[in-house]
Amino acid sequence: MKIEAALDLYLAQMVGDGRSEFTTAQVARHVRLFATWLADAGHDGDVRGIDHTHVARFLGSDRVRLTLKGGARRPGSANAIRTSLRCFFAYLHASGETPTNAARLTRRAICGTPLPRALPDEDQARLRAALAGATSDVERRDRALVELMLGAGLRVGSAVRVRIEDLDLDRAELRLVHAKRNREQRVFLPAHVVDHLRVVVAGRTEGWLFPGLAGGLLTTRQAARRLAGWSGKAGLRKAANPHALRHSLATKLYASTGDLHLVGAVLGHACPASAGVYAAVPEDRIRACLASKSA
Repeated sequence: MKIEAALDLYLAQMVGDGRSEFTTAQVARHVRLFATWLADAGHDGDVRGIDHTHVARFLGSDRVRLTLKGGARRPGSANAIRTSLRCFFAYLHASGETPTNAARLTRRAICGTPLPRALPDEDQARLRAALAGATSDVERRDRALVELMLGAGLRVGSAVRVRIEDLDLDRAELRLVHAKRNREQRVFLPAHVVDHLRVVVAGRTEGWLFPGLAGGLLTTRQAARRLAGWSGKAGLRKAANPHALRHSLATKLYASTGDLHLVGAVLGHACPASAGVYAAVPEDRIRACLASKSA
């Protein structure tokens, strides 16, 4: 069986197991990346002819170590590829499609949790100032999307999948159906975010809240590119990352309340301990303290 056909079987199993579309799409990308590497190495792609040495060489190759742009891939992203291959080959072995598990020796690399990188207040102000000049429907959509992520802390993958049917602007809340791990979440909206969403809804009663081309789904990559474009117009030294908008809200909430449980609830964390990363001492306080000691 060729690896693409084997992937189709595994994806069907994942859907049957209730895995989210985010997870299935990620696994598909990772396995196809491996399949491309195999083909370039001269392998015929038959899964019965793949062993642990192929997996190890792939994981040590530039396909995993580097991004498409040539930069170093983050350790967490490389670990996600390892996990995808481990689960894929474990399924093939358990289902009898392969005599052995080619990824049985694969282990996740030991790496720490990266510190959250919030968008500085001055950069937020510049970005909002640039977006204030929005005139077209697409630009107003972008402005509302950024305000939603900054004001409610949504992940970009969840934000672009919000449908108008899930909104209740009179109650200033939305029902987040596409949250991480397919958990349904109720999100409360600040008044200024509601105002921006009313502009985008513009009398519509159904469909994507933030439509892409021809009314279809706006993808996360498209949203990231639009945010990068606005970052350039705002004169930011470094393009804003969509997840930095989520971190910005969390950092501000913890600074004003000191309540990690509240931060976790707003962000929709399944585990309250996940919000602990925001309890780190802010860099500006460390710098100010060191400066005063050396003076």
